[in-house]
Amino acid sequence: MGLAALCPGTFDPVTNGHVDIIRRANGCFDRVVVAVLENPVKAPLFSVDERVAMLKEAVADLEHAEVDSFSGLLVDYAARREIRIVVKGLRAVSDFDYELQMAQMNNKMSGLETFFVPTSPQWSYLSSSLIKDVVRFGADVSGLVPSFVQDRLEEKLGPGRE
Repeated sequence: MGLAALCPGTFDPVTNGHVDIIRRANGCFDRVVVAVLENPVKAPLFSVDERVAMLKEAVADLEHAEVDSFSGLLVDYAARREIRIVVKGLRAVSDFDYELQMAQMNNKMSGLETFFVPTSPQWSYLSSSLIKDVVRFGADVSGLVPSFVQDRLEEKLGPGRE
């Protein structure tokens, strides 16, 4: 089975920054599970099924990556999947503050280890929220998200649609 890693997130929608972290993790681990969180507290633009489908398309060329979804605690999902390592991308110090607390809690609860990967500089400013805001105002996000994601964003958020 080899060494597996978990790349969890909301991915609403997946950006090129997310894909970059997943690709880099895929180069370091024997198996990478990209796990879409179904969080009832958040009101995502895309359903879990839509986010899973976009991620599957985004990582289709990665032989050792698979996409799944989960709800509840990450530590419980990781235990069910027999994965002991989480990979998280960090854009800025503000990401680190939040993710460090999460990593420490996960470790305390289950021994789950978190590996932090700095975002590549060309994607360090990207966030799913920012992408959605830009599309809402009719601006072009090509090159920031996979082209099929851009199409789906424009269908949902393009001028006159919201």
